[in-house]
Amino acid sequence: MPPVPKKRLTAVEVAKKPPGRHADGGGLYLFVEPTGSRRWLLRTVVHGRRRDIGLGGADLVSLAEARALAHELRAVARAGGDPIAHRDRDKRAPLIFAEAARTVHREQIVPASKNAKAAAQWLRTIEVYAFPKIGRQPVHALAQADVLRVLQPIWLEKPETARRLRQRLRLIFDWTVAAGHREAANPCAGIEAALPRQKTRARHFAALPWADLPALWPRLAAAPGMGAAALRFTILTAARSGEVRGATWAEIDEEAAVWTVPGERMKAGREHRVPLAPAALAELSAVRPLARGDESLIFPSTKPGRPLSDMTLAAVLKRLSVPVTVHGFRSSFRDWAEEATDTPHAVKEAALAHAVRDRVEAAYRRTDLFEKRRGLMQAWADFVTGGGA
Repeated sequence: MPPVPKKRLTAVEVAKKPPGRHADGGGLYLFVEPTGSRRWLLRTVVHGRRRDIGLGGADLVSLAEARALAHELRAVARAGGDPIAHRDRDKRAPLIFAEAARTVHREQIVPASKNAKAAAQWLRTIEVYAFPKIGRQPVHALAQADVLRVLQPIWLEKPETARRLRQRLRLIFDWTVAAGHREAANPCAGIEAALPRQKTRARHFAALPWADLPALWPRLAAAPGMGAAALRFTILTAARSGEVRGATWAEIDEEAAVWTVPGERMKAGREHRVPLAPAALAELSAVRPLARGDESLIFPSTKPGRPLSDMTLAAVLKRLSVPVTVHGFRSSFRDWAEEATDTPHAVKEAALAHAVRDRVEAAYRRTDLFEKRRGLMQAWADFVTGGGA
């Protein structure tokens, strides 16, 4: 470190020193140009090399401020850090909310999502409701009142959308705090206290009463097309339509009559085995001539390599004038199993691939109850197709 001069600079001298370099001590210098402009410079050692670091003009940075900044940057250099980066940390343009939202979507939501449409909808909700009000504002300046301006207009009018939006805003602000773009607490914390209470009511997928399904089946069986075949297979397996639409021939063991859905395609993230009744195998046999290899889709769309859309299956029901949803057939299966069989609860839940919510029960669950489920799915297929009561 350069020696401290016997006489350090004074504020008056800073304004009157002639052109040249004038030491203040500790590596801090005042440089006066022939034009009369004055600037501060710190000469110190960074990672074993001497570096000159500008501290700003003397007309903007006072002597006391220059000394304090020089002391701070010397400490950073001694600790092995980068004093230039430290100096410039406050010069970065503040992060606006829109960019924060897009960053969280790109780095967290998209990689973790199994559904591209759902991932896109995650960001779309924020673009529609939050961007017009706070999209251009820096995240460090946003307060709870700003979050209220976003949520209040839709809190009662669109309660489900508003709750999802609140959850997404909370995630974005959590990230801004963790990433160092915001020092204040998450403005979504405790926001419910400032919002009116919502009237909650359960929403169910439109489902066909289970007793009506055998009467509908002949019409479904006669419906042509890949969408109709996929719908019939979906009903017979009580699977989610997304699992069926993405199924490949490599997942099917026709000899063992088992469909093994890999964990990455399951809602719960775990591999799921589905026992296939003869009626379900018959649907596979009907589309087998279209297979283009084990890795190909079982129910492909007209676009090569692309699965059917969920709307394709729904369109079959619309053509038949059946006012229910595809997902509703899982409810039909669940009600049938509850009312028309004495199947244990655990077997019914396993057939629907529902996650075990009780942590203790989940810890001791060592089987997927496959053989018991095989009998249940056979009885369901018999009932649906009219082959059994």
